[in-house]
Amino acid sequence: MKKGDRFFKFITLSPIVIYTSLLILLPLIYIFFLSFCKNDSYGGIIYDFTLSNYIAIFDITYLNIFVKSSLIAFIATFICICISYPFALILRERSENLQNLMTKLIMIPFLTNSLIRTYGWIVLLRKNGIVNSILITSGLIENPLSLMYNNLGIIIGMSYTLLPFMVLPVCSSVFKIDNTLIEAARDLGAKPWAIFKKIIIPETISGVFNGSLMVFIPAIGYFFISDILGGGKAMIIGNLIKNQFLTARNWPFGSAISIFLIIITFFLVWIYRKLGGKLDDLGGM
Repeated sequence: MKKGDRFFKFITLSPIVIYTSLLILLPLIYIFFLSFCKNDSYGGIIYDFTLSNYIAIFDITYLNIFVKSSLIAFIATFICICISYPFALILRERSENLQNLMTKLIMIPFLTNSLIRTYGWIVLLRKNGIVNSILITSGLIENPLSLMYNNLGIIIGMSYTLLPFMVLPVCSSVFKIDNTLIEAARDLGAKPWAIFKKIIIPETISGVFNGSLMVFIPAIGYFFISDILGGGKAMIIGNLIKNQFLTARNWPFGSAISIFLIIITFFLVWIYRKLGGKLDDLGGM
């Protein structure tokens, strides 16, 4: 490699390396260091090594929060799959121009700040909001439904906010299905369910798995959706971390929970890589 090429690569990669080091790596190292420190009665930090913060995570109270957060994330992921998969299958039969248009229409609203869009859901979901007004006017219900300030509101907000992270990988995998396989199956007399089970699912399951990972992991820590649409009544992992830093002023324990969440994330990515290879092999059948 010539010196000029090395210098060009160095100049090109330097901003990324500096950005990663200053804004991601160094703060992460600092949080990791704090997780082994102690907290005093006034919210200060005692730089004395301890494992008590990590031991405290396994208290039944915090484990229940982890289980509840995982359940909410799982339901939001399932809803995103139920919306994205039929959408991708229907869109696959349309023209390429319509596919591009619909994909752009899905992404355009998400150019707006997520906080603004989340507050917009209050207008829709509150007891005197648009959804309840339509249901009452149509005679479907007599009393307004409680659609927010509970777990339902959090799940709706999570599903809406993270939907594009499921739509894009699912659409990508669905659009790549070889039409000749489906045509050959039809010529051999295969029924629609058999085609779906033997061809479409194996060809798209890696995209669904990828999208599920991209939805599930952020859904565990999106505390602002829980604060806005959950009314702060439902505690998830993201809220727990935020409260430890801002309210309880227990930075070491908040850091330990953050590191623990990062470990869970890496574990899920590891599972994805292990299963992803097998799923890709299955998709190539």
